Amino acid sequence: MESNSNQAKHAWRILILLFLANLLNFFDRTIPAIIIEPIRHEWDLSDLQLGIVGSAFTVIYAIAGLPLGRLADSWSRKKIIGWGLAIWSAFTALNGYAWNYLSFVSVRMGVGIGEASYAPAANSLIGDLFPSHKRARAVGIFMLGLPLGLVLAFFTVGAMVKSFGTWRAPFFIAALPGIILSIFFFFIREPERGAAESIQISKVTPAQPIRKVLRIPTMWWIILSGLTFNFAAYAVNSFLVSLLQRYYHFTLVKAAITTGFIVGITGLIGLTVGGLIADKIHQRSERGRLLFGAFNLLVSGVLILLALLQSQEMVLFFSILLGFGWLLSYNYYTCVYPAIQDVIEPRLRATAMAIYFAAMYLLGGAAGPAVVGWFSDYLTRSAMLRSGSSEMTEQFKAIGLHDSLYLIPVTVLLTSLFVFLASKSFAKDASEMKRSLERKA
Repeated sequence: MESNSNQAKHAWRILILLFLANLLNFFDRTIPAIIIEPIRHEWDLSDLQLGIVGSAFTVIYAIAGLPLGRLADSWSRKKIIGWGLAIWSAFTALNGYAWNYLSFVSVRMGVGIGEASYAPAANSLIGDLFPSHKRARAVGIFMLGLPLGLVLAFFTVGAMVKSFGTWRAPFFIAALPGIILSIFFFFIREPERGAAESIQISKVTPAQPIRKVLRIPTMWWIILSGLTFNFAAYAVNSFLVSLLQRYYHFTLVKAAITTGFIVGITGLIGLTVGGLIADKIHQRSERGRLLFGAFNLLVSGVLILLALLQSQEMVLFFSILLGFGWLLSYNYYTCVYPAIQDVIEPRLRATAMAIYFAAMYLLGGAAGPAVVGWFSDYLTRSAMLRSGSSEMTEQFKAIGLHDSLYLIPVTVLLTSLFVFLASKSFAKDASEMKRSLERKA
């Protein structure tokens, strides 16, 4: 077990900055999901077109992440984060000037390029700031930026739209703190590669890095789990506000705040408590952390299914069941992200995260909103035809969107299976990583 001496001197201060940037990351990318109904009505969009807004962002995010992840393994990570944060904040402001659907989607792609620089470099930094037995807690705190970013967005964006009378206002307001925060990253003290490991690592970047990462069986199961989990997460984040407005007849502000509780407040509990439990389990059993994640995801999938089975009059039970299910799903991050650090050697971690993000965003995060949007349009038309009506109404669109979300519990349950399978190869792959470092030392 590593000692505290392997922890960087300013680790917690840097982690706070990383957390704040992560918060802004998810705040900025969540704004379109909240203003989805005003945009739909203004530009007369289908659910598939609405889903493509998130999917286009995610595709660019994933593609740009690969070269930027490789860059983070060889260049200054603090500069990559600083410039990336400034760029995505500037594009967020530009979103407020969109004049039609195409211009809106194009600017979102610019935001995606900026945000793609962040996760691989940030996770690589955390791996060098904290020793293995503290990484789940560190990742848990870092990932608190996700639910807090969602909470802040869902609790404030609706009010901004109401106060300023336009859906454009939140984009202008969100840009400023990101530009200010980006300046701080240029002044942090970046740790050496492998500084938190118990043995000294080679300063030479390994040859054929992508091939080396993909030779590790655990990484394949983790990549598949990221694909299915992100499908569910991005679909829910993209359409839950709209579902509450259409199916349960909430106002924009009420729908946004309710969504903030369901997918945001729950994450504060899931990530903080889950990170502590995962670290304690990991100290007793190498594969216990991933088994803990698999179990939580199994229960999560069942609860989400039960939530969707509730009638329109049972919106309170729908919210409670979905909220508890989403709370448990957050343990995915505190169990899987540290596992990647444990099976990948330090000079390949940013590359590994970039590969992981590319796969899960291209095939999961990008597919989620688009597939659910397409399925919603299909089920909407089916509901209209079954009724014998020839006129499309908001009632049919509400039914179509609700029923399309049954894809979510299916993908969460698949995630549970993939995390379980990752646990079976984890101990062997983690031991092999340590032996590889010893041979190179």
